[in-house]
Amino acid sequence: MTTKIKVLVIDDSALIRSVLKEIINGESDMICVGAAPDPLVARDMIKSLNPDVLTLDVEMPKMDGLDFLEKLMRLHPMPVVMVSSLTESGSEITFRALELGAIDFVTKPKLDISRGIQEYADVITDKIRAASKAKLNPKSTLIQKSKNADAILPALSNKIATTEKLIIVGASTGGTEAIKDFLIGLPPDCPGILITQHMPEAFTNAFAKRLDGLCKISVKEAVDGERILPGHAYIAPGHSHLLLKRSGANYVTELNQGPPVNRHRPSVDVLFRSAANCAGANAIGVILTGMGKDGAAGMLEMKQKGAYNFAQNEESCVVFGMPKEAIAVGAADEIVALSDMAKRVFAHLSTLGKRAFRV
Repeated sequence: MTTKIKVLVIDDSALIRSVLKEIINGESDMICVGAAPDPLVARDMIKSLNPDVLTLDVEMPKMDGLDFLEKLMRLHPMPVVMVSSLTESGSEITFRALELGAIDFVTKPKLDISRGIQEYADVITDKIRAASKAKLNPKSTLIQKSKNADAILPALSNKIATTEKLIIVGASTGGTEAIKDFLIGLPPDCPGILITQHMPEAFTNAFAKRLDGLCKISVKEAVDGERILPGHAYIAPGHSHLLLKRSGANYVTELNQGPPVNRHRPSVDVLFRSAANCAGANAIGVILTGMGKDGAAGMLEMKQKGAYNFAQNEESCVVFGMPKEAIAVGAADEIVALSDMAKRVFAHLSTLGKRAFRV
């Protein structure tokens, strides 16, 4: 008999506690072992109930969710899924929670909370499952991240790789921090970058702005039909698939609201397939941490069209799902630790440049 995932719900709303408990207990592989109205009560319940996963509200009385998370990750690290509001301040707090070690987050609907949460039941339970299998990123990783911010890669010695090549990135669970780690050391003249990260609509613009403030390159939420420029990264908005298209001599973005692919919109497979069809050997694929298989088939198509692809290794993934699937189908040319990813991508770009100059 399979052991059920033990979940402790922490939320100051009695309604949210009740709905989450009902959702969790409705699944055959998990059980809600308790529900706490604030972190102080939760602290004692963690000791007595020994849960596998916590769901944690961002804004609570008596102790802020972030303060509690920071103490928890220092004293008793365990998988946490944040339950966040759809506000701008809520998104800033949520990204800080992910920095501190939370595995993922779900959003509270603004209206008709009970029905809205029920509609998100699949999302919530998927994230709890992912969290139960995830590797914890201890706070010590933040020290490494701060070092990465100072270790900017040198500019590329040729303009061919910068103007003709594109870097195409896909990620899911754990991806917000992985994408930050990858982008933060890139120089301002790097090739244009397209990114699909599974994330709700209300958070993608805030995510892009946050990265833009941290990185040497420009980072923005993608809009339809804009030219892709070197030194810029374009993040798929949470409401649309992001695709790569050609317009004359230029690469441009395309957004569409077609049906979800692999249950996701935006989908990594959609982005990767468009890169395979449009850029071929000019594309470099990067698949990072995430649950599921979104991106594996699209990355294989990229490789078949001449792209060179990188997959994050198991040791550095929060969830080794998407990279594992891409590796399994033979789509990855290199399997690389996250801390070395930008360096390896640029090493590949440099070799391309040397070849181009020899021709």
